[in-house]
This record gives sequence, C-alpha cells and structure tokens, in this order.
Amino acid sequence: MFARSLLIALLLGVAIAQPARTPLQPVPPVTSPGRAPSLPGQVQPLAPGARPAPNLPQLTLTPPVPGLTRLEYRGNGFIEVAHGVVLLEPDDESLARRRAVALTVVQRALAARPSLAEVDVSVYDRASYGGFGGPLPLFTASVPRDRLADFTRYVGGVSAYDRVFEGTTPPRTPPGPVARVREDALRFFGNASDLLQQQVEQSLSQFRGGVRGGLLFKGGLARPVAALTFDDAPHPLYEPLLLDLLRREGVKATFFVIGRNAVAYPYFVRDMIEQGHEVGNHTYHHVRLPGLPDDAVRAELSDANRAISDITGRPVHYFRPPGGDYSPQTLRIAEGLGLVTTFWTDDPGDFDNPGAAVVQSRLVRHLRYGGIVLLHDNAPEAIDVLAAFTRVARERGVRLTTVGGLVGSAHAGR
Repeated sequence: MFARSLLIALLLGVAIAQPARTPLQPVPPVTSPGRAPSLPGQVQPLAPGARPAPNLPQLTLTPPVPGLTRLEYRGNGFIEVAHGVVLLEPDDESLARRRAVALTVVQRALAARPSLAEVDVSVYDRASYGGFGGPLPLFTASVPRDRLADFTRYVGGVSAYDRVFEGTTPPRTPPGPVARVREDALRFFGNASDLLQQQVEQSLSQFRGGVRGGLLFKGGLARPVAALTFDDAPHPLYEPLLLDLLRREGVKATFFVIGRNAVAYPYFVRDMIEQGHEVGNHTYHHVRLPGLPDDAVRAELSDANRAISDITGRPVHYFRPPGGDYSPQTLRIAEGLGLVTTFWTDDPGDFDNPGAAVVQSRLVRHLRYGGIVLLHDNAPEAIDVLAAFTRVARERGVRLTTVGGLVGSAHAGR
C-alpha cells in the first residue's frame, strides 16, 4: 500500500503536465471520379513519415486473364508465393465465374513461374473495390502447388476444397475512421483523473509484469521468455510466407487478427491454430476505438471474437487496440467480454519501412525477458529479419512464444 501511494505521488506531477488527448474525429467518405464513394478504412494509409515499401515484382501472364489487375509475388528465402487480384463486373460475378477465373490465374501462374510454392487469389466486385481493407472479396482461394489437382476438382464440381472463401457476408460500414498512425507509443484517451489512475496501473504492471486488472504491458522477469506478436493478420500474400518461417524456426506467436480479414481468409486462421499459434482480437474493421459510442466499441470487439471463434472453435482471450489507442471505455468493454488488453514493450517500426538492418538492430537491442515484440504480418521487413531475430533470441537464451505462453495461462493474474 505504501509503495502504491508513493508511486501515485511521484506520478502526480507528470499526470498534470500531460493533458488528456482529444479523441479521433470521424473522416467523411472520399470520392473519386468514376468510382463509388470509399468508406473510411478501405485503404490504410502509411504512418506519417513512413517510407513506402518497395514495389513487389509482378508476374505477367500472356495472353492476359480478363479482370486480373495485379499478380504479385514474393519469397521468404525458402519459398515464393503469388497473390492475384481479380476485379469482375457486376454482371459477371456468378460463383461459377469466380471459381473459373481463380483456377485460370492459379494454373497459369504456377506454369509461368515454377519456383512458386503457392498462388492465392482474391476476386472482388470492380464497382466497389477499395483495396485490401475495403469491402470483402467475393471469393478467395489459397492453392499450394501440391493442392492444384484438389482445387481443379472443386472448380469442376467434383469435390469440396477447404482453402476457399465464397463471399456471402454482407458488407458493413466501419463505425469510425481507420487511419494508420505510428505505434511507437501508447495513447490513452481520458481526463486527468483517468490518466493518473492509468499511469499508476501501467507503472505497477510494468514493474511486476503479468496481467493486472485486465491489462498486460509486459511479462514477468523470472522466466527466459518473450512474446512474439503480429498485428493486422491475415494477409493473403504474406501469411503463408510468415507461417512457413515460423515453422522452420520452431517458434510460436500470437496473431492479432482483424475480424474482416479472418472472414475473407479463414483458411489462414485455421493454419495458425493447426500450427500451434495463438489468435487474438484486433477489432473487426481495424478502427480507432476512443470516441466511439459504447455499442460500436462492443460490436467491434464482439464481432471480431465471433468471426475468430467461428473459424477456430476456440474462445479469444487477448485483444490489442489498433494503434495503441485506448480509454477507460475500451478497457471496461474489453474486460467485460473476457479479453485481456495487450500492449507491447518492443516496436521496431517495421511498418515504417526503415530498412531491414534498422528493424533487426532495434529488435536485438530491446530483446529481454518478459518482453512483448510487436511486428506486422504484412510488413515486408518483418519477413526479412524474422529468421535472424529468432536465432539471436535462441543464442541469448530467450524463448519466443505466444502471449498466453508468456503469462502462463489465458487468465493469469486476472
């Protein structure tokens, strides 16, 4: 009790000097000539000051496949994966057509580039397409080279195939703005009293480690473990590359999944579970929660929980607020849904594309017992440095694991 009182006294001046932040304001829809109005969050912009990632190489098919607008590929040092985006006209969107065009892209991509281990395809409605993060695809498929015959039989109506999504979920409008911001610091939205209380809780949690009052800032120092986490999953090009690397390194991680991405690419979420990883909640639309009404916040969390659990058959225990933006409301609603709000200790800024050497040096410099590493599953430089980082961790005697593995159980300390 004395230690808590002393800590409050020490933090009081800091709390007064640091005013509460203003919640984010909604952004009106943006329109462009010849296209349907875009909704907030259809395209997630880069963080201020971030460098754009290098353009991915494109695979050109000759003659071109009608509707195929992009066919990118990338490797992880061991395998290569391609992802094609197909845009169909509203009068050409039958399920048979979606399946057929996807099969054509897969067959011709595998034939054109023998080094490809897998081809993934996302088929969208051309009129409403807003990029990754916009309205859901009409159809998606993941086809490893050794499953091409299975996919061909599925398209021909002969048998089922377990690595497809056939879009039946109606589109939903995000309840607020989806904006990419730097995740180099946590942002707490509240009044001076709320801020003081939160600073106390955060300081105690960071000193002691473990879950306190439904929050997790870091693990304890007694065990040589650190949590490896990835935000914004799953991405149709990067997910198989990332999962392949983790399998090769024998490392388990926690993926904070965006609900709409889980719906569109359910087979990657199943892959995570089958390979021993953990799946957490990153909201349904990747929206900033402070400033939204209670029912909108609750829907973002509960809908993501439901989307994940419907795929995995397991409850969700951990939640990470997009951008690190949170408030007393966020914490209250998350805890009411049985979620531990989980932050991080180490953010190397992989989404800012500072260069693989910079990301690696930051990861190594901050590696510690009880740490929580924040990476992004769709950041190219996370793929580039992951194998080397996991080896450094092993050399230092730090075992990289899931958030649940870090704290010992899903409900430790609650």
